[in-house]
Amino acid sequence: MDISQAIARLKQEPGFADNVGMVLVHNGTVRSWSRKDKQQVTALEVTPDQAKIQDLVREFSTRPGIFRIVVEARAGLFQPGDDLLFIIVAGDVREHVKPVLAELLERIKAEGVRKREISATDSTIP
Repeated sequence: MDISQAIARLKQEPGFADNVGMVLVHNGTVRSWSRKDKQQVTALEVTPDQAKIQDLVREFSTRPGIFRIVVEARAGLFQPGDDLLFIIVAGDVREHVKPVLAELLERIKAEGVRKREISATDSTIP
């Protein structure tokens, strides 16, 4: 996803100027180390559940003040530094937008994405 282009498309939607005072973006990338034990990660295999993610987007889109939510969750094998997950939340005021981005991110990570870290010592490297 090109963030600038995605935001430009949002700004073209009818009602954007009347309803949006904040656009927040999450751009998740692959770390080169494991959160669990700080071991070096050479690759990350990601399997998003696109249907679950869209269910979550629909759920959070009904929150007060939210104009639009855009999510792109990539699938496949990725290297450190690669982009994995984009979330854009556009809404009226920060008191509405910030908690939606934070909670949606946590729910997507917990319910909508499976990941497998691959280390240099991993014998199951695809």
